[in-house]
Amino acid sequence: MSGLVDGFLIAAVVVVVVARQFRAQRIDTERRWWLLPAVLGVVALREPGLIDAHHHTASVALLTTELLIGLAIGAAWAWTSRIWTEPDGAVWSRSTKASGLVWLIGIALRVGLYAFGAALGIHQDSSALLLALAATLLVRSGILAWRAQSSSSRTAPARGAAYGDDMPRRAWKERV
Repeated sequence: MSGLVDGFLIAAVVVVVVARQFRAQRIDTERRWWLLPAVLGVVALREPGLIDAHHHTASVALLTTELLIGLAIGAAWAWTSRIWTEPDGAVWSRSTKASGLVWLIGIALRVGLYAFGAALGIHQDSSALLLALAATLLVRSGILAWRAQSSSSRTAPARGAAYGDDMPRRAWKERV
């Protein structure tokens, strides 16, 4: 993909993800929360311009720093999100104002990192940003899934084993 297409893809993913996170949404710990970050990571890793061939060491250092920033932003975003459990046991989350501040700090750090790399003359492809975004989403989703599981287990009613729990049940059929 070209840099322009990568830029549009990154912008679209950020807009969709951020817009969704500031609305309350149910956390389903059974779904594949890692799928979107994995797809973004594969798209980023298949690009040939991830590392600058002329500045190999500095480029790897910038990429590592970008990934560390992405991991930190993902963790901070997950820990600043509000999680609550409804009476029916469903776990919900919503980003807070602090989460928005985390995003702004993350964007500022990435812009500063890009400017630093440009000042050193290092070619930086948009696939590095895409890979860092994948890391951010992976960490955030993983921490939220973990928090949701621990939150739902704390609020689940305690129930001891009863006779017949391990016996298979017949499905109820509706008769017309």
